[in-house]
Amino acid sequence: MAEEEVVARTDKVIRIQRVFINLLDSYSSGNIGKFLSNCVVGASLEEIMEEEEEEDESKSAMLAASSNKLKEGTFQIVGTLSSPEKPVPDFALETYSALSREELLLRLLECDVVIYNITEHPQQVEEATWAVSALNEEVSHFERRKVFILVSTVMTWARSKPLDPEDSEVPFTEEDYRRRKHHPNFLDHINAEKLVLKFGKNMKKFATYVVAAGLQYGVEEGILHCFFKSAWLGEVPALPVFGDGSNAIPAIHVLDLAGVIQNVIDHVPKNHYLVAVDESLHTLEDFIKCISKNMGPGKVQKVPKENAFVTKDLTQGSIDHLLVNLRMEALFVKENFNIRWAAQAGFVENISSILKEYKQSRGLLPVKLCILGPPAVGKTSIAEVLAKYYKIHHIKLKDVISEAIAKLEAVVALKYGAEGEEGDEEEEEENVYEAQELLDSIKESMEQNAGRLEDQYIIRFMREKLKSMPCRNQGFILDGFPKTYDQAKDVFSQEEDEEEEEIRGKMFPFDKLTMPEFVCALDASDEFLKFRVMNLPESLVAGTHYSQDRFLRVLSNYRDVNTEDETVLNYFDEFEIHPIHIEVGKPEDAQNRLTIKQLIREIGEPRNFGLTDEEKAEEVRRAAEEHMARAAMEEANRQQKEALETAEKMARWEEWNKRLEEVKREEAELLEAQSAPLRNYLMTYVMPTLTQGLNECCKIRPEDPVDFLAEYLFKNNPATQ
Repeated sequence: MAEEEVVARTDKVIRIQRVFINLLDSYSSGNIGKFLSNCVVGASLEEIMEEEEEEDESKSAMLAASSNKLKEGTFQIVGTLSSPEKPVPDFALETYSALSREELLLRLLECDVVIYNITEHPQQVEEATWAVSALNEEVSHFERRKVFILVSTVMTWARSKPLDPEDSEVPFTEEDYRRRKHHPNFLDHINAEKLVLKFGKNMKKFATYVVAAGLQYGVEEGILHCFFKSAWLGEVPALPVFGDGSNAIPAIHVLDLAGVIQNVIDHVPKNHYLVAVDESLHTLEDFIKCISKNMGPGKVQKVPKENAFVTKDLTQGSIDHLLVNLRMEALFVKENFNIRWAAQAGFVENISSILKEYKQSRGLLPVKLCILGPPAVGKTSIAEVLAKYYKIHHIKLKDVISEAIAKLEAVVALKYGAEGEEGDEEEEEENVYEAQELLDSIKESMEQNAGRLEDQYIIRFMREKLKSMPCRNQGFILDGFPKTYDQAKDVFSQEEDEEEEEIRGKMFPFDKLTMPEFVCALDASDEFLKFRVMNLPESLVAGTHYSQDRFLRVLSNYRDVNTEDETVLNYFDEFEIHPIHIEVGKPEDAQNRLTIKQLIREIGEPRNFGLTDEEKAEEVRRAAEEHMARAAMEEANRQQKEALETAEKMARWEEWNKRLEEVKREEAELLEAQSAPLRNYLMTYVMPTLTQGLNECCKIRPEDPVDFLAEYLFKNNPATQ
């Protein structure tokens, strides 16, 4: 009998395979869909053994970043996209966009489970209420049971009155859902919850559930993304905490929320309202302090709540979540579900894995470079271009030393600063004493070494710089350092630090935080280097090692050091970090453009957030200006060309007219010359007789003057007389 029940239960679960989720291209729905696509149907019905739990906890953080193909027995994920232009998630079997309500209903009826997530996009509330209503009308036609899950938010509890007026820290549980009071901005959400709970009375045909999720974090982050980004960029001295920061925020890792949904699908519990939050009771200040300490400047600053509304990356809904003050406990989930928790203890306790998830999902890996070579080979100019392209920190030894000494002097100068708490004062006095002692040692060292600093201080300052949070976040490019094998060994060696050792899990022969990924070895002939230095402007040479005597000495020292058995390049070779050797000084690459392109090909694309909205707008503006400038230049060139052509045409026209007039004059003169004999003949022989004939014709006035004149000329022709 027991075996038959197990078989029947298994058959019931296996039938539930096709799952619809709205807006698969969003943060929350996308991660839920990706999680479920890797879950075998019915897996959460089996209890998790301790060994499995430990293994799954180590893998859970990686699950969101995986892109496994559909596996046999897992949930088949289908769903909508916000627009047809959005990329199709690789875990989705089918995706839809811009469907009519009739077409969408047909898609929903094909699924065993329908999940509507309204935590991120309030405009989806209306579609969710339509979907559950439309499915409820079709219940009589269901061939097998369907499950509808509304993923809502704890903001529908935001204004709930405390369970115990004398103890406001008593948490709410699922059993108290009838007493919940919503935040004014989440009226539609609570109405949707009530509608979903209203349906689903017939559990055998249509089971409906509401899952009230806390503030979601993890993977590429949701609401907290703007704080992570601000911390990673390191552009502010302290992360903002809105208000006093003492408000408790219910929260849950997005993969744990997906685990709750998986259990709802598999278990089909009798409770229709569930709360999905982790076991933490973190305040807003706890969240921001943790982010700042582990990824940012390490400091927070309390600002008025109103400042949240001018933060461009926070929507009204996000601000409401951050300012809520609510204590909740997922009692039913904890006692009845089998969840492979990613962050059961909460955000702060799991910050290491959360940071790892965030950086991997966002592609935020530091780019660590080292560029070496003889003096005047072009290290600094190339490093500046690469630092700008990859948005990493350009580290020059001189700047590191100056910055470190300036910090020590600033600490010493704060000795008589504002008074603080007693514990802080003691710690501050200790820091001041250490800073003063180190400053005195540095000054003494420089006096004894003709102004040069000993390697022990250089190594200390360089290690501190490379381990600073900005360099750990974005990366760095070392400009001409280290110079020797011993310096490299001291800078990049593993420190005796038990805490770091525990994080890494195993010993490395070098410090992974500071060791460069790529090493570029530039070189050029001595003749080229001397020629380059000789042609430098005097303003650049003054006060540097580029003066003739000093440059030759520095170049000679560099050649000597790099012909020894142990060179700095040998050090990197020992750890399989093989330098990229590039010969510069080629006539066709005077500006090192080819060298920079080659290095970019070797290193790869930048690993950062990319351009901000302002930078994108600036790029568009600059591109538009360049386009307008090119168009204006082309138009000016065209007009200039047309003006030249017009001037040439006018000049040719005037020249042609001049030549035409000259030809006409010459023709007239020729005709004049050719007609002279004829005129002479006419004047001598014809005109006198013709004149006499005309006179006679006038006197006689014959009837036919012409005939008379002809007869007269014939008779009086001088040639016949």
